[in-house]
Amino acid sequence: MSEPVSTIRNLGPAMDEACARAGIHSAEALRELGADAAYAKLLASGTRPHFIGYYVLVMGLQGRPWNDCQGDEKAALRKRFDALKSANQPKTHAGIEKILNEIGVVERR
Repeated sequence: MSEPVSTIRNLGPAMDEACARAGIHSAEALRELGADAAYAKLLASGTRPHFIGYYVLVMGLQGRPWNDCQGDEKAALRKRFDALKSANQPKTHAGIEKILNEIGVVERR
């Protein structure tokens, strides 16, 4: 029998739901994917990027308390998070840029 994602340290029912939406249905599947691949799947399924959520996941998969991440390690995780967010962000214009693009004022990308 598989264990729910929330059996991993730091992760609760909200992460169970987010992972299920991303097609990750067990703690074993999450461990097998690893933090970065799992977070990319979460972003692709509509989870909004949040640095704390990312490093809580990383710490949980390492069996560490969520607030154990500090200093250089936290800075390195921030770089990984930023790269994941950038690579998995929809390529759309926000706000006024989107409207200007739709009416042909801004060059289409």
